Amino acid sequence: MKKTTKIGIVICDRYHTCGGGKCFRSMKNREGAFSIYDKDEELEIVGYATCGGCPGGNIEYVPEEMIKNGVDVIHFATGMLVGYPPCNRIDYFKRFIQEKYGINVVVGTHPIPEKYYQTHMKLKTWESKVWQEIIEPTLSNEEIRLAYN
Repeated sequence: MKKTTKIGIVICDRYHTCGGGKCFRSMKNREGAFSIYDKDEELEIVGYATCGGCPGGNIEYVPEEMIKNGVDVIHFATGMLVGYPPCNRIDYFKRFIQEKYGINVVVGTHPIPEKYYQTHMKLKTWESKVWQEIIEPTLSNEEIRLAYN
């Protein structure tokens, strides 16, 4: 019997109209932050919501609803990393959810698209050690980043 992992995704409210296509594709292909899951492991989305807009009001409530739906792990969408500017509350949100709800949080979903990667490299957005650690699961290689442009 295959193991099923139930996933919740929290997106940046700036992208509240996003249909989730890149996130769902990367989940299916086990790319970006979804590469942590075995290919034979079944993944099921049980929640998809925005952070509620700055300063992230839904971060306090959305995980509880996702838990009611059986969530095993919450992913922060890659949009929270690549927006202009990236969410400066990611680390706090992650620690808050893990502490309050006891649920693992993964930063990232799909690979960073190359066009965002190039811009943030020029802006030196992710130069710090902290940001390097945050983006590592979604960095991928140039070929994959181009496929997500």
